[in-house]
Amino acid sequence: MNSKKPKTKHEVIQSTINEPVTAESNLNPEPETPFETADGEEKSSIKKRKSGKTKVIRDSFSFPESDYRKISELKKACLSAGMHVKKSEVLRAGLYLLTQLDAEALKQTMEKVEKVQTGRPSSTKD
Repeated sequence: MNSKKPKTKHEVIQSTINEPVTAESNLNPEPETPFETADGEEKSSIKKRKSGKTKVIRDSFSFPESDYRKISELKKACLSAGMHVKKSEVLRAGLYLLTQLDAEALKQTMEKVEKVQTGRPSSTKD
């Protein structure tokens, strides 16, 4: 049996930091060679980065109650058409349509949007 205790993560890092750098040290090692899996496919032992993922940003904003009902109505209309959509998808579809408008049509549409007071309502204690 091996009576030697395995190194902890901290010990491995410390030993790596304390190793002297020599000419033989390979600072940029070549990627490991691919290995063959049981089903015959070659796989690299290095993880590949997933491309095409977009960063998602969380935000919060206020809607008039009437607009909130419109979102609900649009979700129901999509559901009756056989599509389950989320609230954020309805909003993103609206953004897509707005970007397709020319400047004059966009201006006319934005003038129809009700302006709401931003921020949280103040809490008054009497």
